[in-house]
Amino acid sequence: MSPDPSVLPLIAHSILSICRQPFPSRFGSFPYALEALPGTLKAKWDSPEFAPYRAAFPAEHAGSQESLAAHVRDLMSKDLKISYLKSLQGYLWETGYRNGELKAPLFLDVAPQLARWREHGGVKVMIYSSGSVPAQKLLFGHTNGEPSDILHWLSDFFDTVNAGPKQEKASYEKIAAKHQEYPIGEWLFLSDNVKEVEAAKQAGMQSYIVNRPGNAELSEEAMKQHRVIKSFEEIGDL
Repeated sequence: MSPDPSVLPLIAHSILSICRQPFPSRFGSFPYALEALPGTLKAKWDSPEFAPYRAAFPAEHAGSQESLAAHVRDLMSKDLKISYLKSLQGYLWETGYRNGELKAPLFLDVAPQLARWREHGGVKVMIYSSGSVPAQKLLFGHTNGEPSDILHWLSDFFDTVNAGPKQEKASYEKIAAKHQEYPIGEWLFLSDNVKEVEAAKQAGMQSYIVNRPGNAELSEEAMKQHRVIKSFEEIGDL
């Protein structure tokens, strides 16, 4: 089945919920945050730079470096998406990206297809993630590809703050409303999360499941109800 050539793709990735459309599973950012945390706490604990991140934590966990670190490990082990944790992770990741210790490894099909869609097809490619917009920009600005910074291929960024929860129909309607020059039926949303795909379809978008290595096994029902692809190359030209 070939997609409508007029389709505008909204390409979704969610680092914190480990969606794997463009990136392999966890690709190092999560362990890096845990590894960098003790040294960061020791070096920055009383600094004005770190103060907002420390102050955002509940008082019972912000009193000592040991308590805060233990709380972070607990939250991350449970894969909880709490705003103050995401902010701290973003701070740690930013440090890693800036000093070259972190690079986001793209699947091999991603960069060529993004370039093809954007530069040759004139398609606007956007990102929707449960990770914050600043974190998204850090990620796509520091990949292991060539070029490393692929932000110039991306037109807009959405997260749970400026769009809403990813499993709610209204979030996709809100995204489409920001770009009213494109009818919602001409959007293509890609995700490895079945409920997100269903929400996008309910809003009127086209939507495919991207089944990357390491993804949870899809049910027979999901494979019957939705188009499933394993690579952006299967979409072809848009």
